[in-house]
Order: sequence, then structure tokens, then C-alpha cells
Amino acid sequence: MSTEEMSMQELESQYNEQEGLRRDKLAELQSAGKDPFDVYKVNRTHTSEEVKANYDALEGKEVTVAGRLMSKRGQGKVVFSDIHDKDGKIQLFLKIDKVGEENLKQYKTFDLGDWVAATGEVFTTKTGEVSINVNTFELTCKSLKPLPEKWHGLKDPDLRYRQREVDIITNASVKDTFIKRSKIISAMREFLDTKGFVEVETPILGAIAGGAAAKPFVTHHNTLDMDMYLRIATELYLKRLIVAGFEKVYEIGRNFRNEGMSVRHNPEFTAIELYEAYSDYNDMMEITENMVAHICKKVNGTTKVTYQGTEIDFMPPWRRITMVDAVKEYAGVDFNEIKSNEEAQAIAKEKHLEFAKPLDTVTKGEVLNALYEEFGETNMIQPTFVTDYPVEISPLTKKKRGNPEFTERFEGFVFGRELCNAYSELNDPIVQRQRFEQQANERELGDDEAYMLDEQFMSALETGMPPTGGMGMGIDRLIMFLTDSASIRDVILFPTMRPQK
Repeated sequence: MSTEEMSMQELESQYNEQEGLRRDKLAELQSAGKDPFDVYKVNRTHTSEEVKANYDALEGKEVTVAGRLMSKRGQGKVVFSDIHDKDGKIQLFLKIDKVGEENLKQYKTFDLGDWVAATGEVFTTKTGEVSINVNTFELTCKSLKPLPEKWHGLKDPDLRYRQREVDIITNASVKDTFIKRSKIISAMREFLDTKGFVEVETPILGAIAGGAAAKPFVTHHNTLDMDMYLRIATELYLKRLIVAGFEKVYEIGRNFRNEGMSVRHNPEFTAIELYEAYSDYNDMMEITENMVAHICKKVNGTTKVTYQGTEIDFMPPWRRITMVDAVKEYAGVDFNEIKSNEEAQAIAKEKHLEFAKPLDTVTKGEVLNALYEEFGETNMIQPTFVTDYPVEISPLTKKKRGNPEFTERFEGFVFGRELCNAYSELNDPIVQRQRFEQQANERELGDDEAYMLDEQFMSALETGMPPTGGMGMGIDRLIMFLTDSASIRDVILFPTMRPQK
């Protein structure tokens, strides 16, 4: 057995012993009629931050605070301890002549992790720390599991994600990240609401997995006796609302894709999609860069962030470059000079590109996209809109004005990673059906991420959708950039995990 395995076993043994002692303490409290689990309510008057912020008005006055016991020091006739609440921490000062000998003795038996409420006067210690001079206290919940060693916290990444509640207790920066996540989403809503967008909710379960090229999760509806899909995107429902006359709509919600997991991918993720009638992809670029800049300023106070050691500036306008120009710049291939699929296939072979279908069925546009993904994407460090994607890979997008080989589509990239995707939305139902039929052919050739035909969406499109711009963004990725988080799991409270054995 290795030294590391032995130390882990010793640590586990110590934790098991501590847990046993805590259960013994609980039994003693219960037998004495002081069961902490019989406490139903705490009449807290102030949080830690409220006491500190209003010290001048509260000095010498009695308040009640509550939180988790995180440190305890002192012996004899005096005990100092810190309790943590949602805002931070505050120090409790317990003295034998104020709380009584028996009560102080009982307080000393409390364990780190226990929940405590205390009532007393606000004062400042000799060291200048705002504290509570405790008159009475109450154990409001007994922690039966010991917390990780306080100086090191919970460090193992797997355990951190599995035991997120303990991770937050012991790593203050983790809690800060998720508070900032909430503020980012609030700022996003604020920006769109002030521009007249209406927030809506659309189904998560559907008969068709549409709106994106992705593998869906499949479930079964017992009453209807049919398979259904967890949504991979909200696009088709939101465009049906544009048909209905909602001129500006957005939805923030969960999408589900049955694909790989990595530092950038979680099968369950949060996205925003927004659609605006009478707009095109140029308008979507403007609204995207302005929305992100607004969020940055609101949450961080500046449009600049440092991500993994690199300074990123989200100040508009962002760089704009066509996919053809990006491939020319970074892969050294000029697609303005390539006239046929065969020429493109030869380049693909030379560059060792791989596809999900036979090379002789790959089109010029598909090769262009593959070259961009291989050579161009990682170079997009500062916020960049890559525009004008090939029509073959953009089935829901209008063709580029003046160049029908391409579409009015862009993707936003930051630090070499895709942040968003947007179109001048295709609203011709005849062309849209042809595009869906082509996607069906792609599925037959082995592309199981090709789009499915949604007849309800087609019926809506035939009813008539005005010219529309649409944009979708991965919110988790945006939060990664604004919180300097290396992994998407660091910004999702409970990321997808394999069950623990």
C-alpha cells in the first residue's frame, strides 16, 4: 500500500471517528431535552453585514445573528468564535459571567460546522473587530459530518463537484463565483428588458429535437406511449412566437445535448436565445457586443477581464472577419480561388481533415468550415465575429446577399472558443423545407447530428414570419470568461457526474 493510500485511510478513519463523536453529542443533547432538530425558526434581526454596515446606530444595542460555526478559540472564562452567514462572518464573544458557567461549558462542546444563533450587544473588541457580546445562544442544527481541514478546504476536483455544498462552505471564492453568476444573468435580463424584449418559456420536452446540430437525450412518455426528446435548442419555438406577432422575444433556460464532456462542455447547460423581427445578422452583432459589454460593466465595473492570464476586452465594436478571410489568414488557403468540391476535397486530404461521412461526398463549404475549425478558431483570442458561413452547414439561415454560396450567419469567438451563434433567419418556407430534406440526406450518410424536420415549425413558417435576426449564446461560457474559471464545471453548481461507487 502506498504512503498516499495509507494517509487517505488514516484520514477517513479520523473522519469516521469524529462523526461518531458528533452523533454521541447529539444523543446527549436529545436525552437532555435540547434536541437541535426541534428548532423550527430563528428570529434573526440582522445579518453579519448589516451589523457591520450599521455599527454606529447599533453599538451597544441588542441584536440576534445566526450562522454556521466556523472557528472557536479561547478557554477558561472566555470564548471567541466566528459564525458565517450569507453575507460573511461575525465574531461572537462569550464570557462566563454573562452566559453562565454551564452554558459556556456547553458552548465549548459545539463542533465546527454546527449552526448557531446568538443574541447580544454590538461592540468592538480591543483589536477593532465588530463583535457580538453574547447574552444567550442556541444550537439550531447539529452537523454530523466534520468539515474538511480548515486550512486546505476541499481541494480534490471530483469531490468539490460532488459535494458542492461543502465546496462552498470551505472555499469562499466558489460562493463568490455563483453570486456573480446570478448577477450576470440579472444584468442580461435588465439589458434586454429595457430594449423591449419579452421573456418567454417554451417546452423542454418535444417530439422533435430541432434548432441545432446536436445529439439529443431520448425519454419515453408513458401516457402518450411515444419517445420524446429533451430540447437541444429553443430556436424553433421562439421563431413560432415571432410568427405569432411577438416582435422581440428571448428565453434563458436549460438545453440538453447527449455529447462529450470536457472543460467546455456539460450535457446540461444554460443558454439564451433572442429573436427580433425586422432585424438581420448585423443587428445581432450590435446587440450581442453591447449586451456583453453592459454585463461586464455592471458586474465587474469594466469591459476588460483577465482570463487565464490573458487580458480580454469586450468593448464594442468587436473584430469582424469572414470565414473565407480567416481561413486564408490562418490556414493559408484562399477559397476565393477554389471552384469545385473536388479541389476542396484534395485540400482536405492534404490537410488531414476528418469528416463524419465519406470524403467524396464532402462539399467545398464543409471543407472551408473544417479548415476554419482546425486552423482559425484558436486564433480568435479577443472578441471576434466570424461571418458568412457556407450554406451547407447553415440550414436555418438566409443566403448572403450577393453571394449565394454563403449565408448571413456569424459566430462570436473569445479565447479561441465559440460564445454565440446568430443568423439572418431563413423565413422562406419552400427553401427551408429543401434545407431540411438535405439535412435528412446527411443523416442517411451517417451524420446523426443533422437537423430533424419539424412539421409544426414548417406550418408556422408557411403562416409567415417577417424578416428576423436571431442569436443564441452559451451563458455558462460567458460566465467562465467573466469569473476567470478554467472549467465549465466551475460555473455550474451541480455539474453532470458519473454516480459515485
